[in-house]
Amino acid sequence: MIGTRGSKLALWQAGWVKERLQSLYPHIEVELKVIKTTGDKILDVPLSKVGGKGLFVKEIEESLLNGQSDIAVHSMKDVPSEFPDGLHLSAICQREDPTDALVLSPKVMTSKRADKVGLDALPDGASVGTSSLRRLCQLLNTRPDLKVTQLRGNLDTRLRKLNEGEFDAIVVASAGLKRLGFEDASVHSLAVSVSLPAIGQGAVGIECRIADEAIKTLLAPLNHEVTSVCVTAERAFLKKLEGGCQVPIAAHAYFTPSNTVRLEGLVGSVDGVNIIRGYAEGTVGTEEVIGTSLAEELIKSGAKAILDEAYGST
Repeated sequence: MIGTRGSKLALWQAGWVKERLQSLYPHIEVELKVIKTTGDKILDVPLSKVGGKGLFVKEIEESLLNGQSDIAVHSMKDVPSEFPDGLHLSAICQREDPTDALVLSPKVMTSKRADKVGLDALPDGASVGTSSLRRLCQLLNTRPDLKVTQLRGNLDTRLRKLNEGEFDAIVVASAGLKRLGFEDASVHSLAVSVSLPAIGQGAVGIECRIADEAIKTLLAPLNHEVTSVCVTAERAFLKKLEGGCQVPIAAHAYFTPSNTVRLEGLVGSVDGVNIIRGYAEGTVGTEEVIGTSLAEELIKSGAKAILDEAYGST
């Protein structure tokens, strides 16, 4: 039994895992169990005000702990850095495009700026919808004239509001658009130099009970080593910063041509005025060290003041 959220994207991801398992093991029966999380119920309040990432996994993890589900399929960007006792991440599947995407409204697409690329296509003072402080921070850092406002809901809801004229553009994950087939001329992929992705963005993770050896064996072939290494480095960075949704934090790891692991990360102020950015590099097997060391470097470079202000510390 696969525990999953009920959005189209979550069901696509869980269905993909189901198909992979059934292809590998034709003799087993795999079913989906749709679970409504707190994050799915509270849509009129910013995530930063209601508890952050755990909102999208808590009820699903409870289903694992009480035996109603055998595995849980998550978007890795929604998974907190700490797991409840008895649970762990058993596999991280091959990553889709990790970037953010700017989706332009019909009004902007028919404007005289439609031939421009990315943020340059937006007129001065354009309204942009997003649910992410990370995106808000980086958008304002590049284009302080933009009016960035709160936008919650599943991908269908966000696209509908865009097409109804509530925004000039929205920013969402490229992976979700691609998985659900929303790709056309209105979609502009944002370079990581403009919008560094969320930790784990584009990757699907599978969680299960630590003691369930049979399930772990079944899931082993679904783990993608390159993706796992990169996401582990990103999550180590987040864990060291003790980051939540109250502060803009971003990181993206990838393999260089020389086969080292390079991690880029940032911590920023919500208004986009102050961004501390850096990178660290190392070999496979040291991904947690890479993430931790980069976090420590950014803290020394000024990120601590931003984090303290966001969390109300002194």
